[in-house]
Amino acid sequence: METTLELGSFGTELLDHELEYAVLRPDGTGLPLIYLLHGGGGNRAHLEQMRPLIERAWERGDLPPAVVVTPSAGRSFYMNYRDGSRRYEDVLVGPFLDHVRTGYATTSTTVIVGISMGGMGGLRLAFKHPDVFTAIAALEPGIEPALAFDDIELRDRFWRADDLFEQIYGTPIDRDYWAENNPATIAQRDPERLKDLGIFVECGDQDSFGLHRGTEFLHRVLWDNGVKHEYRLYRGADHLGRTIGPRYEAALAFIGKALDPPPPDDTLGQLHAMIARLKQRAGVES
Repeated sequence: METTLELGSFGTELLDHELEYAVLRPDGTGLPLIYLLHGGGGNRAHLEQMRPLIERAWERGDLPPAVVVTPSAGRSFYMNYRDGSRRYEDVLVGPFLDHVRTGYATTSTTVIVGISMGGMGGLRLAFKHPDVFTAIAALEPGIEPALAFDDIELRDRFWRADDLFEQIYGTPIDRDYWAENNPATIAQRDPERLKDLGIFVECGDQDSFGLHRGTEFLHRVLWDNGVKHEYRLYRGADHLGRTIGPRYEAALAFIGKALDPPPPDDTLGQLHAMIARLKQRAGVES
């Protein structure tokens, strides 16, 4: 498969700078769109780093052909800042999305794959805009195990300075605004709106930043509220290192199934019929 990597920039009044981005695309038009979101302090070069994994997924058939876009977002959390100075969320679900869809003749089907800060930002974008995004695969997302800002323990925020929180959430920090943009709180408040969203979350149980605690917390919120999702905790895996490649491949495979769902398993008819009889006999509601 022939692929092309391009660099571009997008001017918008929603930011105080042009939005730089990279695009990886195979031949053809009418393809779905993947937002590939980098981690904190990263930039569009993340797409070039991940290019071999994406192309291998295409070659193996784990991922259908798609246009892949990575915008440079620094340490913005992919959010609208509380003071309105930078509005990354509005850009990514609005004019920039329209720009990419039109410029690369994609379909309206859009998914997100994000790592670390990109995982956090991807969850937020997808949970707030399930009408825009079909699926989200979040690797080691930078989220805290809390539904309210004041419940965050120091061990889950020691690596984020207070001035970064204040830059994004206001000075002093607007607790309500934090909650409105916290993936776990969004899911807890209105789980029904996530029922059709494909969700994949994962982390290593040795994550140096302790992100496995936030990921596990989100998993429990989703589980307890009946939100379908796939959750993986990788034993012995850290925030960086050799495990990242295979974990990325697993996330891409999940996205591949979201974009091209496999047919129903027609071998389970007898099992389901037997279970239905057992439930009826025991008086268990289906």
